[in-house]
Amino acid sequence: MVALDLLGRRTALRVLWELRGDPLTFRALQDACETNTRLLNTRLTELREAGLVEHAEGGYRLTDEGRRLSKALKPLSAWAEQWGHDKR
Repeated sequence: MVALDLLGRRTALRVLWELRGDPLTFRALQDACETNTRLLNTRLTELREAGLVEHAEGGYRLTDEGRRLSKALKPLSAWAEQWGHDKR
């Protein structure tokens, strides 16, 4: 349940989503997530402590564990897209 608590926090999933590709600088990640500096700093600290995100040359990126989580969330993403489409 600890993982669900972390992922349920505001912008946590969005940060992981935005980092699914190439590394992003703090500013690029902040723009992509449309969030403020304080919240993004807090979330990045939590995600780094959980071993899902790391800061490396080029910016922030998913760790191996973060990429595993991203793959695990793909079915949920597919469901959400279909659900959103059905609601229209």
